[in-house]
This record gives sequence, structure tokens and C-alpha cells, in this order.
Amino acid sequence: MTWNAFHHRAEVLRAVIGEADARNDGVLPMEMPGVAETFGDEIGLISALQLRWHTALAGMIESELMDQSLDLESAVTAAWHKTATQLNGIRAILDAYTDAPTSEAIAEALTKAHRKDWALMAAMAGKTSVQDQRAAAVGRGIEEHARAASQPNAGGLHRSEGATTRTPDGSLLGRIRAHIAA
Repeated sequence: MTWNAFHHRAEVLRAVIGEADARNDGVLPMEMPGVAETFGDEIGLISALQLRWHTALAGMIESELMDQSLDLESAVTAAWHKTATQLNGIRAILDAYTDAPTSEAIAEALTKAHRKDWALMAAMAGKTSVQDQRAAAVGRGIEEHARAASQPNAGGLHRSEGATTRTPDGSLLGRIRAHIAA
């Protein structure tokens, strides 16, 4: 991949994420300019979005563990919630295609990706190792807890276990994270 192709791909992906966030309807924006040429088909774009999700989740887990290093599971749960809030359009698409995949290849790719996310979450919560056969099931439980604790309401605010946060974070670190994620 050339330097220009790399940057073009990043620009198209940023535009897709912006559109997904704006629509927040779980529909893959394949009609956007440059998407078909850059990603080819649905699985190519979904894979790119899943990679963006996983990378952001891993970074957020690290950040939360620095702040809540004694309560690992709460830190991982908070990281999942913050990532889902920041990448709400991506999360909506991944959830929609998980619930109703348009092909067997997409179903397989998302199943494999979810298992990796769950293994990461379980390991970082100190519940299993990444290689443990139970890791995906344990991580799935952590994600389910994060989803249950999240109750969206008006104005971009989310309530999670009594705490209210607004995203994106207006701090310098929050702006840096947002810039890196884009």
C-alpha cells in the first residue's frame, strides 16, 4: 500500500465513521464516495470498523487500568462503555451485523472478532489468560454487564452505575485520544 493509498483509506474510513456516528442506525454506509473502491465490499468495511473498535477498546482498557488499577473488572467495564459511547456508530453497525449478518463470511468474521475482544477483556480484568478456553465466555459476561449498566438518555449523556459522563472528554488527554482514534 502506497503512502497516498494509506492516507486515502484513512480519510474514507474517517468519513464512514463520521457518517455512522451521525446516523447511528446500524446501516453500513457503502454508498459513500470512495468506500467501494477502498474497501471493496461489506466485509472489507466491516473488518476495518471492527479493527478500529478493537484498537480503541484496547487503548481505553489500558487507560482505565491506569486510573482504576485495583478494580480490574470495573476498569474493563468502564472502558467498554466509554469506547461504545465514543464509537457509537461503529458499535451500532457491529451489533446490527452481528444480529443479522448479510453473509456467512461476515458472521464468521464478526464471531472471531468478538471472541478476540472478549478474550482481551477477560484477560485484562484478571479473570483468565487470553489462551484460556473460558476467556471468551468470561469476556462476554463482562461486555453484557457493561451493556446492562449503560442507559443512554438525552443530550449525549450516559448513566453507568450512578456516574454521569459526557463524551468526548474535553480534557487534553481526551482530545488527544479522539485525534488518535480518528
